[in-house]
Amino acid sequence: MSQDATEDLNKAHAEKMRKIKAARDRMMETKTEEKGLIMVHTGAGKGKSSSGFGMIMRCIAWGMPCAVVQFIKGNWDTGEKTFLRESFAEECRFFVSGEGFTWETQDRERDIAAAKNGWEIAKAQILDPEIRFVLLDEINIALRYDYLDIDEVVDFLLHQKPRMTHVCLTGRNAKPELIEAADLVTEMTLVKHPFRDGVKAQQGVEF
Repeated sequence: MSQDATEDLNKAHAEKMRKIKAARDRMMETKTEEKGLIMVHTGAGKGKSSSGFGMIMRCIAWGMPCAVVQFIKGNWDTGEKTFLRESFAEECRFFVSGEGFTWETQDRERDIAAAKNGWEIAKAQILDPEIRFVLLDEINIALRYDYLDIDEVVDFLLHQKPRMTHVCLTGRNAKPELIEAADLVTEMTLVKHPFRDGVKAQQGVEF
């Protein structure tokens, strides 16, 4: 490409970016509200909990007190649990309410009791004025199996959650009522996963 052609291309690019920035600036001028968000990470793809814990890292970096309530996973040793409990116990409270995946416990009554206990802990953390972000990891599974009352959960989030507190709920098969109530919903789409090829869950990737 000749020098003149390159200069013309650069000028056209600069003009295009200038227009995009001007439009973006005008749009941002209208975005003035701040509020605590109800966020849902769902779908069959990997990354729901990972994304939630990514936001926990952001909160810690910004000095925002936060909490994690982990449903279903039980005492499964995960990197995030070890890391947060050992290195950031003061910045992030970490609670485990589940006893394991439902096919492991094989006891519905125990699963329900564990989920209800987790929800009571979750409500206390959300209502605590010191806490600004709460991650409810895998709560969607407890809701899917009706271990928790979806109407009660949604009503609490909409009417009792402090205005500036963020809450993120993760897990597959988020119920329609929760999706409707949320401010932000992300569905992780499964395109390809090594588990289908016989590869087990890997440390640092899955847990």
